[in-house]
Amino acid sequence: MSEVIVVTSGKGGVGKTTVTANIGAGLAMLGHKVVLIDADTGLRNLDVVLGMENRIVFDLTDVIEGKCRLRQAMIKDRRFGESLFLLPTAQIKDKSAVTEDDLRNICGQLREHFDYVIIDCPAGIEQGFQSAVAGAEKAIVVTAAEVAAVRDADRVVGLLESKADIRDPKLIINRLRIEMVQRGDMMTLEDMHDILGLELLGVIPDDEAVVVATNKGEPVVVNEQTVAGRAFRNIVRRMQGEAVPLMNLESREGFFNRLRKIIGFR
Repeated sequence: MSEVIVVTSGKGGVGKTTVTANIGAGLAMLGHKVVLIDADTGLRNLDVVLGMENRIVFDLTDVIEGKCRLRQAMIKDRRFGESLFLLPTAQIKDKSAVTEDDLRNICGQLREHFDYVIIDCPAGIEQGFQSAVAGAEKAIVVTAAEVAAVRDADRVVGLLESKADIRDPKLIINRLRIEMVQRGDMMTLEDMHDILGLELLGVIPDDEAVVVATNKGEPVVVNEQTVAGRAFRNIVRRMQGEAVPLMNLESREGFFNRLRKIIGFR
């Protein structure tokens, strides 16, 4: 049965688009058929992260306006055979070009042909957010371990439950720097869990390999030699119900022992 998942955050710049690209690629690597929708009209970046920016002919708004068929606007990622597709959006239009009914209708069509439909939601809680979540049944909230990002994520969680009727969203903490947490300069996992109360899907460490991969248009999840790549692979496995322990990202065991207790691993 197909799933429609929106990847969202309250604050911009926390790596939501990178997370979308990597979990999509990770699921495709396991043989699932995946389509990624860039719903951030006017500020699209998912095509760049995937290295497809030069292959766009039609986009999401062209489909809505009847200028092309849905299939014509979708771009196949050749690195993954027939398993990964991108539906880009427009860069020169604003978010009012895509309504809630538009996304709901397109997601309904795509779920008939794909195992996973994953929507990259615009940051914030305005119209773009409302449209992006309309067609989804599940959500992944991405945050950094910063007070402003967690506060905005908490606002998004409330809206997901009250307006979009999406229950039990999952949490990904991105760009975690263990040394800053240990110094008390970054929020702890306990603090974030107390505020957000979400099931933790995974933690992505701050890793230069992500920047290098993004600049090359290559999802870091394909590189198992990188710590971020392994973290994304583990997240994908957890999305499918596997009980995958968290990697030990630091020499001191106390931090991750506490984290394992939060998410139920022993």
